[in-house]
Amino acid sequence: MSHIGDHAPTIDAAHFRQVLGHFATGVTIVTAMDGDEPVGVAANSFTSVSLDPPLVAFCAAHESTTWPRIQAGGVFCVNILEEDQEDICRLFATRGADRFRSIGWRRAPQTGSPVLSDVLAWLDCRIEAEHQAGDHVIAVARVLELESSHRGRPLLFYRGGYGRFEA
Repeated sequence: MSHIGDHAPTIDAAHFRQVLGHFATGVTIVTAMDGDEPVGVAANSFTSVSLDPPLVAFCAAHESTTWPRIQAGGVFCVNILEEDQEDICRLFATRGADRFRSIGWRRAPQTGSPVLSDVLAWLDCRIEAEHQAGDHVIAVARVLELESSHRGRPLLFYRGGYGRFEA
């Protein structure tokens, strides 16, 4: 494996974000319990990693105030948002918002992490590894239980805005 090292060109952060914005992503809310308090954060950096064992990953910013609260418990639930849940994504992307006051949720069967009402699918997970990556940490987690609603379509994030999937 070769390393580019210090000879890599400098990439402008705004241009990097603009170009990567052309890659459509699904929208998730990663939730956990911090003691008796539910916590969560919007994340579009979610991906599957492995089928055997079943692993997923998401990236959390080092500046996130929610990630340390999720990380401390070692477990979380990934809630995959349905196309009509843009308002929930915006709520969880807002710093200091009372995120759980106005939405319904129940506890996931294995970890007790919040499963949000009416999501397209959810995955109940236990953190297996963390990898430092620039200004983020990559959290890799084993899926303990999962379910999908078999209805609806996903909320997508594309070029800085929310969109819908049309087959």
